Amino acid sequence: MIPLPAGLHHGPAGPSDGAERGYPMTAIAPTAEKPAPPSPERTPTALRRAGDWSRRAPLLPALVFLIIVTQLPFVATLVISFMDWNSLYPDQRGFAGVSNYVDVFTDATLRDSVITTIILTVSVVLISLVFGLGIALLLNRSFRGRGAVRTLMIAPFLVVPVAAALLWKHALFNPEYGLLNGVLTWLFGADAPQPDWITEAPLAAVVASLVWQWTPFMMLILLAGLQSQPLDALEAAKVDGASAVQTFRYLTLPHMRRYLELGALLGSIYIVQNFDAVFTLTSGGLGTANLPYTIYTTFYQAHDYGRASAAGVVVVAGTIAIATFALRVVSSLFREEEGRA
Repeated sequence: MIPLPAGLHHGPAGPSDGAERGYPMTAIAPTAEKPAPPSPERTPTALRRAGDWSRRAPLLPALVFLIIVTQLPFVATLVISFMDWNSLYPDQRGFAGVSNYVDVFTDATLRDSVITTIILTVSVVLISLVFGLGIALLLNRSFRGRGAVRTLMIAPFLVVPVAAALLWKHALFNPEYGLLNGVLTWLFGADAPQPDWITEAPLAAVVASLVWQWTPFMMLILLAGLQSQPLDALEAAKVDGASAVQTFRYLTLPHMRRYLELGALLGSIYIVQNFDAVFTLTSGGLGTANLPYTIYTTFYQAHDYGRASAAGVVVVAGTIAIATFALRVVSSLFREEEGRA
């Protein structure tokens, strides 16, 4: 009888018995379950998108309101600008192609209004920038009551445009009781000239009222630029013996270039669309009818909706072009400030 190894006995033995007795056995590993792929809601990209939408959601009502109020009317204006639509001749309404745009650039009245708009805008912007820079240089100095003076200087910009035009028309330009003629009488006596300012210099009268209202706007922008000028450069120039004129020419003016451009562009955007001063002071007469006023008369008096819409689209296109340059200037200013920080 063959002796069996120790620890081995006859009889059935299960797997656990063999393992207990030291026999080598092949372990059968349980089948590993494949991990489920992460759901799309749990991925970082999906979480980031959900966070972005959660921040944008409160702005959606404002965006919808903006589209309804501004974009849909502009689309309607664009469609009407390609139509021959005059309410005095309702039976002749139809598609006109680009004939309305051709009329905008070839009609003598519209062409003159474009030239008047350019003259008015350039004059107001340049004069407001010069006056605004001078006032900003004065307000950049320290003196008693500077805060009150700044508040008073900003006040004209806060006046309603129609109210400002009425103020100039009646309180200053009136030939009988206006302030300007009153000053002339006070200086030169009873024989002083009493000109009718609006009749004798209509475009200059409109320019003066707009300059009075827009100079504070330019002053605010330029004052912000002056206060952002690095003080160490100014101190170094003073130590080196530079005069005030040299400091302004070689340090302040180059630093203010971006702010001057920004003021000119923003002022042009608003002044090119000005209607209140022309309508209130001269009613578009005596060669003061700019493009917005001509569009008004074409639409409401001539009832030529197609041509008025085409002129309006031209004004919007020009404003967008100016605004694009303004945004680039603002972006460059922000980049410069970030670079200094």
